[in-house]
Amino acid sequence: MGKDKSIKTDILWRMGFVFMAFIAFGTLVLGRIVYLNMFKAEDLLKKSAVFSQKDIIIEPNRGDIRTEDGSLLATTLPKYEIRLDLKTPTITNQLFRDEVDSLAFYLSRLFKDKSQAKYKQDLVAARKQGNRYFLLKRDVSYPQLKSLSKFPILRMGKNKGGLIVLSNNKREKPFELLASRTIGFLIENEASDKVGFVGIERAFDHELRGEKGISLIRKISANRVMPVEQEVEPVDGSDVITTIDIRFQDIVESELHRAMELHAADYGTVILMEVETGKIKAIANLERNLRDEYGENYNHGIGTSIEPGSTFKLASLMVAMEDGFIKLGDTINVEGGRKKYYDRTMVDDHEGLDNLTVQQVLEQSSNVGVSKIIVEHYGKDPRRFVERLYKMNLNEKIGLEIKGEGVPIIKYPDDPSWSGVTLPWMSIGYEIHLTPLQVLNFYNAVANYGTMVKPYLVSEIQQYGKPVKQFKPQVINPSICSKETVRNMQTMLRGVVKYGTAKNINDDKLHISGKTGTAQIANRSSGYTSVTGRSYNVSFVGYFPSEKPKYSCIVVVNNPKQGGMYGSSVAAPIFKNIANKVYAMSIDIISPVNQVAAKTQIPYRLEGHKDDIDQIVNLTGFKFERQTQRSDWYKASPKENILLVSDRSMASSRVPDVTGLGLKDALFVLENAGLKVQIYGKGKVKRQSILAGQSFKKGERIVLEFSSLN
Repeated sequence: MGKDKSIKTDILWRMGFVFMAFIAFGTLVLGRIVYLNMFKAEDLLKKSAVFSQKDIIIEPNRGDIRTEDGSLLATTLPKYEIRLDLKTPTITNQLFRDEVDSLAFYLSRLFKDKSQAKYKQDLVAARKQGNRYFLLKRDVSYPQLKSLSKFPILRMGKNKGGLIVLSNNKREKPFELLASRTIGFLIENEASDKVGFVGIERAFDHELRGEKGISLIRKISANRVMPVEQEVEPVDGSDVITTIDIRFQDIVESELHRAMELHAADYGTVILMEVETGKIKAIANLERNLRDEYGENYNHGIGTSIEPGSTFKLASLMVAMEDGFIKLGDTINVEGGRKKYYDRTMVDDHEGLDNLTVQQVLEQSSNVGVSKIIVEHYGKDPRRFVERLYKMNLNEKIGLEIKGEGVPIIKYPDDPSWSGVTLPWMSIGYEIHLTPLQVLNFYNAVANYGTMVKPYLVSEIQQYGKPVKQFKPQVINPSICSKETVRNMQTMLRGVVKYGTAKNINDDKLHISGKTGTAQIANRSSGYTSVTGRSYNVSFVGYFPSEKPKYSCIVVVNNPKQGGMYGSSVAAPIFKNIANKVYAMSIDIISPVNQVAAKTQIPYRLEGHKDDIDQIVNLTGFKFERQTQRSDWYKASPKENILLVSDRSMASSRVPDVTGLGLKDALFVLENAGLKVQIYGKGKVKRQSILAGQSFKKGERIVLEFSSLN
């Protein structure tokens, strides 16, 4: 009995201890709560806000890069990555079995990359694996995303239908390789921001990038957040409007590419510039890559500083003429085309000639003639020659907007490398370095009657369609020489094409002025003396029309291996083809022909946008009868002595009929329909590769053949 009582006492004692421990612990917790509420509540609320709130960076839209007529050169398009949660509870086994066939059918029809059976196989396999993040498709466009959201299962919504949409903006160049290097591209920096790396994208990265916004969000559960406030609105990037004309760019690129393949050259560059303003209207750079194809790998026109060769002779003769040492009719004995300076012999390509006038020296590109003029008058004082070149700004960088301009090198007589043969060889374009753009800018000044303007690529910065900054022509040098000297230079350059080394491109319809250039590229081990393995840099630089220069242009082809190795046979024909096509598209520089007949003769057929047809009818005074309703496109055909103007239908779901339309109208119609257009010829559309009325895929290529293929 006593033993039982002892056990009972022990149990009661232990229960009492536990009870008292609970009371003590509860009192401690209660005290802590009271303490925190009374003394630490404000601090704890602040800490809670810090841990549950977060700043979210809102990326702005990057601005577009456009041509002056509004064509897109670079733009940011929304692209989406589509994933599926195939184990979401709302997609039951019965629903999946009933709808998977239809879903696979629509996916196959939308993307056209896999069959219906393959799509079904992939979906079924992913569901069996319990895949909650199944990759369906990358690089999905917004219209495709809108279609997806209406497909079986997916139309239940982003949560119930298991649709996961990840946004990823992508920088696109609608014209692909055209002026690609000049436009530039983007890379990711250390902060994972996409920034311009080269070209206009880099030069105007600050304007294009815009300013980021900041939004404050609060986490209210494990998978849910809610916006608290938007602290800073994002500012979209500005649009950069370039001076490039996409029509001319296409001409320049096509002609250069054709010539590069014909001559199997290493690289080539062409720059087309507006004489009066300095606007660069087209720039192309093509170089052979590792796949033995030509692409835009480097901007040689701006960045490659090389010995220009014979194109520099114009500057040498300009110096001598400006100093009053020579006149066009002065006679120079070129000694049969061979002249020795110290231990080196200078040779003309046309040996056997004796007496040439100064004008003929340039026309025949006589090395001996030019060097004799310069050595005779500046041999005792080479500083005077060099300083005159400096006054013509030939030793200065242009300062183009985009980075990477090559440094011009024109040696001064105190240079350690100056020797007894430097002056004669400098006079014909060796032992100096200039970029193609720097050479072009000098010739452009001659075309511009002595006024040197700064070349530029960007004419305007726009924000939401309104100009915020404009770039105007800048004069570098109001007069590189006297008016008389510049007129004489123009006469000589016209003579080069009419009578001299470039007479193969002379044309009575379009007068071209310019100069050929053929510069031997120095071998690293043997210099210029190696007979085997010689390579050349050939060029032609000039302007057109000669009488009233509108455009200047330079063509440089490096190391042509077949079909010629001189500027006259390689570069000059490229220049001529470009000039003829640009001239044909430039109504403002084409002389009107047969104006009287144009006013009275009713055209056989007119087709185009209603505004254009109305303008033609009103300006010409044709008698007409209108039979139109609400169409934006008209066609006009003769009916006795009047024009019958009626509607022309443009089907939106089928390939439109653009036969008979001009280039501008045909491009507008087809590109708005979603087709990529390739053109051959000029005039009116004669034939289209996809017949009108046929169905087509967005982005499909259509080839247009115009009435004239010349």
